[in-house]
This record gives sequence, structure tokens and C-alpha cells, in this order.
Amino acid sequence: MVRRSYVLSGVLIKRDHRTPLTIDVKDLGRSPGSMRTLEEQVPAPSDLGVPLIGVKEGSPVELDLRLESVHEGILVSGTADVLIEGECGRCLDPLAYDQRVTVQELFFYPEHVSAAEGDDEEQRRVEHDEIDLEPVLRDAVVTALPFQPVCREDCQGLCSECGIRLDDEPGHHHEVLDPRWAALANLQGQTGKTD
Repeated sequence: MVRRSYVLSGVLIKRDHRTPLTIDVKDLGRSPGSMRTLEEQVPAPSDLGVPLIGVKEGSPVELDLRLESVHEGILVSGTADVLIEGECGRCLDPLAYDQRVTVQELFFYPEHVSAAEGDDEEQRRVEHDEIDLEPVLRDAVVTALPFQPVCREDCQGLCSECGIRLDDEPGHHHEVLDPRWAALANLQGQTGKTD
């Protein structure tokens, strides 16, 4: 296993090269009250978004976190700055903007997992003196994304008949006949020919 080392706030941190969001917390020990900060830029993991919008894999994620040892485990709190990219849900124009998300999660020590309330599968754990921030970051980013991303609130979108941008041609419309009246339209065409 290839490992990198970083010095942050005077503390030596070992990092697994394959998972940049896995943080070694051995230096915090099990001493409630011990704390350190983590300010680092890491590459974004895959699947950090939804089909129309999200964070591109490998793009920089700026972490500004505080790791605190508490009785039950390690409390991680702070922010992550990401670049959101995607397309408008109405006109399909590209979108890109910076987003700051709040991160707060308690990673339980193994002996405190069963005592904690809630679904056992949803609880984050300290495993082998490491915590994995990837699922926490994914939860924070995906829940902050807009349900229906738009380039602007008054975007008209595309014509459902021909696909033209309605913002480019504001008066654009199509003559749509109700199929129930189609027989009468044919009848009107026949009467016009006899005259």
C-alpha cells in the first residue's frame, strides 16, 4: 500500500494514496477534548452528484475541517468548497458555480456503535484509527444540489415540439389541432374545394 504523509497544524498525518478522503486519527487518541484542524485540497471522488448536476470527478475539493475527540468517537465539523458543474434542466445550457457545504458527522468508536441510537448501518465508524470522509462529503454535497437546476429563474426552456430555445424566439409557437377536431378540419378542407 502506497502512503503519503502530510504535516497539518504541526501533526504528522499519514494518508492512503488510493483514498485521499481517508484520514488517520490515531494522533487524537481516545482523549476527549483533543482537537486538530485539517485544511487541505483533495480530488473529488466519483459520483458526487446527480445526473444533471454535480462535482466532476478529480476536481479540487477544499476542506476546512475540525476533528475533535469526544467520548463516543471523533466529531468532524467544518466546510468543503466544491465546483458544481452541470446543465440547466430547462434549456440544457451548461452551468458552473462554486458551492460551500457544511460538514458535521460523529464517527463512533467500535465499542460505542451498539449503544448509539438509530440505524446501525447509517452510523459512521472509526476503523483502524481512520475515518472515511467520502460518504459524509457525498451526503453534504448531494443534499445541497438543486432539485431542478436552472441557468436562471425565468429560463423558458426548449420548445416541446421542435426543440428550439424559447428565449431566442419569444413569440415561437406551433399550431396544434386537437385530434378530436381533425375530422372536422378534413371536412372543412373538402367544402372549400367544392366552392
